[in-house]
Amino acid sequence: MKIEDYGLIGDMHTVGLVGINGSLDWLCVPRFGSDACFAALLGEEGNGCWKICPAGEITATRRDYRNNTLVLETEFTTETGTVRLTDFMPVIGPTRDVIRIVEGVKGEVAMQMRLIIRFDYGRTVPWVRHLPDGSLLAIAGPNALALRSDVPVRGENLSTVAQFSVKPGERRSFVLTWYPSHEEPPPVLKVDEAFEATVNYWEKWASRCTYRGRWKTPVLRSLLILKALTYAPTGGIVAAATTSLPEFIGGVRNWDYRFCWLRDATFTLYSFMTAGYTEEALAWSNWLLRAAAGDPSQLQIMYGVSGERSLPEFELSHLRGYEDSRPVRIGNAAAAQFQLDVYGEVMDAMHVARASGIKTDDDSWHLQRHIVSFVIDHWRDPDEGIWEIRGPRRHFTHSKVMAWVALDRAVKAVQQFGLKGDEEKWTAVRTEIHDDICRQGFSSKTGTFTQYYGSDELDASLLMMPLVGFLPATDPRIVATVEKIERELTDEGLVLRYRTKASGHVDGLPPGEGTFLPCSFWLADCLHLMGRTSDAKAYFERLLTLRNDLGLLAEEYDPIAKRQLGNVPQAFSLVGLVNTAYNLTPRTVGPAEERSAG
Repeated sequence: MKIEDYGLIGDMHTVGLVGINGSLDWLCVPRFGSDACFAALLGEEGNGCWKICPAGEITATRRDYRNNTLVLETEFTTETGTVRLTDFMPVIGPTRDVIRIVEGVKGEVAMQMRLIIRFDYGRTVPWVRHLPDGSLLAIAGPNALALRSDVPVRGENLSTVAQFSVKPGERRSFVLTWYPSHEEPPPVLKVDEAFEATVNYWEKWASRCTYRGRWKTPVLRSLLILKALTYAPTGGIVAAATTSLPEFIGGVRNWDYRFCWLRDATFTLYSFMTAGYTEEALAWSNWLLRAAAGDPSQLQIMYGVSGERSLPEFELSHLRGYEDSRPVRIGNAAAAQFQLDVYGEVMDAMHVARASGIKTDDDSWHLQRHIVSFVIDHWRDPDEGIWEIRGPRRHFTHSKVMAWVALDRAVKAVQQFGLKGDEEKWTAVRTEIHDDICRQGFSSKTGTFTQYYGSDELDASLLMMPLVGFLPATDPRIVATVEKIERELTDEGLVLRYRTKASGHVDGLPPGEGTFLPCSFWLADCLHLMGRTSDAKAYFERLLTLRNDLGLLAEEYDPIAKRQLGNVPQAFSLVGLVNTAYNLTPRTVGPAEERSAG
């Protein structure tokens, strides 16, 4: 199946991906980053999945979320009738559960269920036993799953199967619960109560959204998905729910995104704050402070959902990869890279928090002063840059711009909020960095800013220059850069990060990847700030059409094959959608205007 064929269910601890065919093909329990017990997404059915669907031929399929919730409803129509499959993960309670309900809608439909549990990313067959009450327990190492159902099940070829039928008014339910294998199975969940509580929770949460513009439906759906990607105990937000979905079908650009990137912080804070979700913004801000705490020289670009620093990368050779795209990677070695820009993102995020009324203590400012000192000492150093290259370090223009942001926000903390700091020195270094970028990051040959010092190559990260207030969007150098990116760094009008064929020596990887959706939203923001608002709106409308039928966006898009690529759902893409919608909505001050003003 294509990436677009999957829908998301989640409980703010972990998520599952359900295909349009009724198969749950990806589930990591008990939390984001845990080993998957269903990994068919990256292999085949035998690597774990849970499929419930009609036994006969399906003539039509329709699906949608129930109102403003993450309760997924899929209707299958066959020659004999119509049946509804409802999938959700309860958000209330201490256990991690997946509930699947089958209801007859019209006629009589014969159904089939096949459960293939494979712990350790599809590698380990569990020990399965049946209890007298009809429960099924599957155990392997520290993990256990309990299946409770009002449908009799039986074992078949190392899987669990069932056949049943439903008529209008009839309902069958299945509850799959994770628990530590050394403990007793938790009590049986009450399906009706869990359903009602989950629907009420999501609808109440959605009602807090303050956006009232023309794009309310996609904005709210994006915010709901972002909430699902939040790890409730800590407030950390994972970049995506999956690992190793390829940026190029059959390619090697396959990464694990089930971690929290510091770079996403400012964008995410703006999304939640502008939409009225101050609690989520505060939780994310506090997570950021905890993660960044310590020696600035040891600051990582990403962390686990609880702030874990050790994210070792390794490959799973037993999985063939999504559409034979190998390798399948777990962990992310980029966590050990030096990326200068994240220091600017942290400083900017804390500036946004202060401006938004989020209270921070003296220790927070003490940490930020240490970050500023580190940037002063290291802004001249080369780094791996925003795109986490696996080639030699360079003096990337975007990295230097974000170093400037770090100093700029520090100066404004003194000027606007009365915090103590060496304003004179910080101002001087800010000017020095700005002059250095304008001198070495600009090519007189192309008349534009460039990917790195001494290069003539373009890079989509240059679109951030006006968005963070480095130069006005109307500055001739910015206009020339944006227009050249619009002409030459796009594929069918959608923005590429950079030309991998021309820049293969830069990122150290084989060429080939899709267009990068977050950068496409940045282009819309730049066009708006340049005064081309009508063009920006038309472009934004096109980007909205790239979502799947449930509002999900991946990291990248192939405009030729017309399909999404990369990990899904991608928080960075959804945040871009929300922020751009606010930027383009009349009579609102969106993140682009606020951030560019500093």
